[in-house]
This record gives sequence, C-alpha cells and structure tokens, in this order.
Amino acid sequence: MKDKHGRVIDYLRISLTDRCNLRCIYCMPEEGVGQMSHDDILRIEEIERIVAVAARMGITRIRLTGGEPLVRKGIASLVRNLVNTPGIESVAMTTNGILLPQFAHELKEAGLSRVNISLDTLDAAQFRQVTRNGNLEDVLEGIDVALRTGFKPVKINAVTVRSLNQDFYEYAKLSIDRPLHVRFIEYMPVGESSGIDGAGWGKKDVIASEEVIEIINTRAQAEGMGALIPAAKQKPEGWGPARYFAFEGAQGTVGFISPLSRHFCTECNRLRLTADGKLRACLFSDEEFDVREALRGGSDEAVQEILEQVLMSKPDEHHDKVGTARGMSQIGG
Repeated sequence: MKDKHGRVIDYLRISLTDRCNLRCIYCMPEEGVGQMSHDDILRIEEIERIVAVAARMGITRIRLTGGEPLVRKGIASLVRNLVNTPGIESVAMTTNGILLPQFAHELKEAGLSRVNISLDTLDAAQFRQVTRNGNLEDVLEGIDVALRTGFKPVKINAVTVRSLNQDFYEYAKLSIDRPLHVRFIEYMPVGESSGIDGAGWGKKDVIASEEVIEIINTRAQAEGMGALIPAAKQKPEGWGPARYFAFEGAQGTVGFISPLSRHFCTECNRLRLTADGKLRACLFSDEEFDVREALRGGSDEAVQEILEQVLMSKPDEHHDKVGTARGMSQIGG
C-alpha cells in the first residue's frame, strides 16, 4: 500500500482512549480533556473490523496508544484478536507503565510483542511536576515487570524539554546494565502553542537531538565512560525513525527521534486512528476522515474507501507546522 509520494504505508497507530491516569504537561491540560460520550468512542469490535480491512490493504503492524491504553476495558482480548487477524505481523503498545504490573502477563499471553514506556525524568519531584500527579516508583516497577515478563525490546521514551533541565546522561545510563532502549524525542508542536505551563508547546523549549547527544557525551567522557557510538548489532527491533547509539559494552541503546531538527517525513510509513474513529494521515495535519461513520453506516468497502482517501491525502512532510486543533492525548501518542 503506497501513498501518492511512493511511500509504503504498513503501520497503523490506534488510540484506544483519550483518557489517562496522568496529566503530563506537554500532552494534556490539568483538568483532563472533555468527556466523550460512550457512542463517540469506537467499540472494541469496531477497532478489530477496521484493522481487518486495513490488513487486507497492506497494514501489517499495529501500535496501541492512548491517552493511556491500559485504562481501556477489554485490552487483552483486543490484543489477542488483533494478533490473530490475517496479515497482521506484530502488535505493540505505548504506555506510561503504571498499570503494567497488573496487565503485563495477560498481555504477553495475548501476543503483545513489545512495549514502549513513557518516562521523562528519573527525579521523583520532577516526575510529579511533569505528570502533575504521578509517582516515579510506579513507572520504574512497570519497567521491571516488562523486562521480567519477557517483552523484547522494552523501549523508554523521554520527551526533551529545555525548561525542565532533565538529566539526560543519567537517563541514558539506564541502557548500560539492562537491555533497555532509551529514546529521546524532540518536543513537538502538537496541540495549542501556549508553552510548558499548559498542554502546549513553545519553541524555546525545543532541544535539538544533536545538542542532547553532545550533553550526554560530554558527561560520559568526563566520567571515563567514552562517547556514544553508532549502534549496529544491538539496534532494537521496531518501526520508528530513531537513530541508535550505544555506550561500549552496554546491553541496550540510546536513540534519538528528531522530527524537527532532522525531518524523517520521507520515511514515514504510518496512519493514525483516533479513539473516536477519525483517521489521520499525519500527526501535524488537522485533516481527518470519519471512518466511524462509514463503519456504522456501511460495508467493509466503505471503510476501505475511507482508508484509500486518507492514504492519498498524506502530505509530503509536515512543513514545520506549529499547533494542531487536537492535543496529543486526543490524537494518540
């Protein structure tokens, strides 16, 4: 399945809910998002039907996101059914990790292949600041459980925000003693552009990946660790656009996702499905296609037609667009 720019599109990110048990400052306002009615949200069986149609068209990889996907009821059953959908090769999840101790074993048994865990700081006080109500130890326990359960790889995602003054070096060192794949993600202009005190974005808070690499290497060399080197053999399996490095002898890697400083739009292979049934061709585009209406009012052919429309609407790149009508928790992280 190719878009009009010749890119192969084989990856669908599905937001199961816009609800979350945290209120991260770059993702969601403190009071949360407006309540959607029960009928607005795609039902589990509707998600499965959309995936079945998409798989027949060429989608092979699914990532479940939120909000926080683990607050959605029936998650393990959904994973099992998606894994068993003809044409689907892998199902993964992005989570904040807090509920992993409760669900990890069941998800592994259902066939979930890998998890990405969001964690922006290792400082407990700063974690409470970033999440507004979170406990760092809960996420660290979720990481431990993910490793013990056998998910592979386990990736840890950190959004880099200048005004937070995060300790990137200590964070990168998580990759040394355990097979954790730490990734630093440039702060993206999704949602309102109101700055770090809201759920928005400010240009002054963006740190280019090259600067983060320099900060890590300077600290590492000062402590006799040696600089990061490009990863080869230990590069983790996955579908994202990260560039991977590693400390010598480390079990894991350190990755950098650079949507602003190093555009990777020419390699984009994904579509996005929101919790309320809208298909989006690009994270930064506000154009949406209502697959829920097609699903509830027509046949699989109607769903396929919407998928074809969104595929052909996919832009060549995001053109440094700032701000989107919906926030990250509503689009799907």
